[in-house]
Amino acid sequence: MLTLTRRPQVQRPRLNSVHDEAEAPPSLLGPGVGISGVLEIDGELVVSGAVRGRIAALKLVIAAGGYVEGDIVAREVVIIGRLNGRVFAPTVSIEASAKIEGRIFHTNVTVARGACMIGRMPWRPVSYFETLDQLPEIRP
Repeated sequence: MLTLTRRPQVQRPRLNSVHDEAEAPPSLLGPGVGISGVLEIDGELVVSGAVRGRIAALKLVIAAGGYVEGDIVAREVVIIGRLNGRVFAPTVSIEASAKIEGRIFHTNVTVARGACMIGRMPWRPVSYFETLDQLPEIRP
């Protein structure tokens, strides 16, 4: 298992970025890859392996067979695989095969029939994500 360490502060994605997402292909974590630590991506990240830790990305896709345990901060999140943790993203899509335990803080959420969610999905205004400098502490 590869362990990555980086700055302890959360790098929030630029919500009003002029960054052209079509410039670069997505970064991929394949089925055989396991990462523990903080992962910061300037563009799109597709997780087909396992990540334990915090992820900050412009867009995050947890693919079929992918697993994330930890907090996610992104502009857009698509969950097809499994998640155990919290999501902080204005736009979230939860597909039919998704299995989630945690909280989804969102402005817009789409949930497909068949998805499994144990937790809460509190709504937040877009301004909440623009001013998110550090993640809220986990309450017991």
